[in-house]
Amino acid sequence: MEVKEFYYDLPEELIAQVPIKKRDESRLMVLDREKQTIVHRTFKNIIDYLKPGDCLVRNNTKVIPARIYGKKETGANVEFLLLNNIEGDVWEAIVRPGNKLHVGTKVIFGDGILNAEILEIMEGGTRKVKFIYDGIFNEIIDKIGLMPLPPYIHEELKEKDRYQTVYAKYQGSAAAPTAGLHFTKELLDEIKKKGVEIANVTLHVGIGTFRPVKVEKIEEHHMHSEHFYIKKEDVEKINNTKKAGGRIISVGTTSCRVLESIADEEGMVKEIEGDTSIFIYPGYKFKCIDGLITNFHLPESTLLMLVSALAGKEYVMKAYEEAVKEKYRFFSFGDAMLIQ
Repeated sequence: MEVKEFYYDLPEELIAQVPIKKRDESRLMVLDREKQTIVHRTFKNIIDYLKPGDCLVRNNTKVIPARIYGKKETGANVEFLLLNNIEGDVWEAIVRPGNKLHVGTKVIFGDGILNAEILEIMEGGTRKVKFIYDGIFNEIIDKIGLMPLPPYIHEELKEKDRYQTVYAKYQGSAAAPTAGLHFTKELLDEIKKKGVEIANVTLHVGIGTFRPVKVEKIEEHHMHSEHFYIKKEDVEKINNTKKAGGRIISVGTTSCRVLESIADEEGMVKEIEGDTSIFIYPGYKFKCIDGLITNFHLPESTLLMLVSALAGKEYVMKAYEEAVKEKYRFFSFGDAMLIQ
């Protein structure tokens, strides 16, 4: 299958630059795979499509304000984007300008409240960096860091928490699991009252989620790896739902990738921590999820391929064509789709 089959023409003005004022008032496109229908609603109406006995599975990772600006000892400006915590105070980071940051280079951030030294040039040009500081690292990063918004967002984010889900808990992501941005605490309470179970997984979203597919044939693409874990209490909620005949509705492609990575042939999951580089594209047989809440994804992206694997490529591409025609808002701060 060729990557170009997942191309669609998107006018630039449809790429949402800022979050909508109220999270749950974004638009919702509902795809019914059995009826092959396309219905236009508002996100808070999602409760109408959830049934008692269903289980929503969401990713409770928290985005760290991972973009930090500092100066070399020479006074030259530099930028770090923290990718993942290797161990202790040692991180992998994308650095700019890369050609000026050699092993041994020292960098000062936030008037000296955080210092760093380049330890190693890693595969792909990223750097292994050791941080030196007094106090609590996360508090320092919260103070001096900026949210690492995707490359297609050019507006400044006024409120940091708008690139965070209301249930974000465990720090570690370089990007938000954006399907969850539409939920409010009130809407989640209503969903629970309806008899819908809510379970969590934790997958720390890497910057690789924005990397383009550079091969012509889908099968040749090498998927980036991301770290995840799922706790016993959440495993039980998911497996009990399956046993009782309820549906597993994944909130976002990240939750979906965790569940499909760990499910057995019956769709049952287990308590586990690990890394996943699962690549889901048309032809894949889903084992665990029955439905998906997701945003509208970039043309020719692995996320669009995952959605097409669940709902069928022709149906999904038709829905995207309609979304463009109806002027839906696209990508991270955009509108949502429910596939059931």
